[in-house]
Amino acid sequence: VLLLATLFFSLGIWQLDRAAALKASLVMATEIDEKVVPLESITSVNISMPAVAINRIVTVSGHYVADFKAPNQVDGSGKVADWEVALLQVGANQGILVVRGLWSDRLLNPDIQAAIDIAGQLRARQDSDHVENSPGVISRLDSAVIVGLTELDLFDGYIIANSESQNGSEIIRTRLMPEKLTSRIPGFYWQHLSYVVIWWLMALVVLYLPFYRRRVAP
Repeated sequence: VLLLATLFFSLGIWQLDRAAALKASLVMATEIDEKVVPLESITSVNISMPAVAINRIVTVSGHYVADFKAPNQVDGSGKVADWEVALLQVGANQGILVVRGLWSDRLLNPDIQAAIDIAGQLRARQDSDHVENSPGVISRLDSAVIVGLTELDLFDGYIIANSESQNGSEIIRTRLMPEKLTSRIPGFYWQHLSYVVIWWLMALVVLYLPFYRRRVAP
């Protein structure tokens, strides 16, 4: 009885630790480290973005090889608009999506083939579609939706550009403010807490059973 009760109590502690770790990771995800670092120093291609890389300010150089429209995107002020998103080739065979600005401003800088230096915020990929994929249009900001369109090895997530420069000259255009981060606790957190209650109730039941059997014994 004591062994089973200890096991159930330990499982409750484990679920409590999982809930605490999840809550801590959400708080970390809303914090922005303003230190500028090279993209390739905090993440790599073909892997999920590490938690320490989310929302970091990064620099990267390369040249754009494709341009996409990302409709119905929401910025930090809550404004809905169509965004211009380009695929930046980094080195010989790597690539990452870069939010350049508003789709309506795309003709301000038509030469997207030249080498370009970028600084911006690295964001985690979007999970939900805003529209359906179609030629020249991506449903969400996620490298997974363009895997079939390129042979480049892709970084997870995307960059919202704060600045772009060519040969030391900055490209002037409207820059987008990222959607505000929230630390809203998802359902998984409460699910972990519910498991804590269940395991501890089972421990109490196991401890109570011997006394119950004595009471009902003839």
